[in-house]
Amino acid sequence: MIPDWALLISFWLHMLASVVWLGSLAALALFVLPALRRRLPPADFAVWLEALNARLDPLGWFCLGVLTFTGLMQMTPNPNYDGLLSITNNWALAMFIKHIVFFAMVGVSAYLTWKVSPALGRAAVQRAKGAKAGAADQAVLARFQRLVALNLVLGLLVLAFTAMARIS
Repeated sequence: MIPDWALLISFWLHMLASVVWLGSLAALALFVLPALRRRLPPADFAVWLEALNARLDPLGWFCLGVLTFTGLMQMTPNPNYDGLLSITNNWALAMFIKHIVFFAMVGVSAYLTWKVSPALGRAAVQRAKGAKAGAADQAVLARFQRLVALNLVLGLLVLAFTAMARIS
């Protein structure tokens, strides 16, 4: 049995991590990336994006860890929880779908961190050596922006399934 104070802290940390992660995604996808992409030359935009990503990436992964830990803490004492992969009620169905979408977000984040971000870094190194930004750079920048937007949409779906679980 989890003490009430631990559950309270778990709920608070879960909401805080959700706000930080989804707030960062929303700010990037809706405001920062579109505005700077229109105003900065591609080479400058890529350098700026790489620096920003180096700061936000660890925060995002930390939030994912907090969400996973606190989510597991909250699920077990819930009276609607009947066991792993036991979909016996609307709450369990909403939570099951929510977790599928959450794992998709983790997959997109991993792809951004270990595939797209290194490509941005390689492009920045090439530009530092005097190479001009080309079509490949534009493609990587566009892919980064699309994947951040996709993760935001997935995050909003996670919130929607959370709301569905709450009313079940």
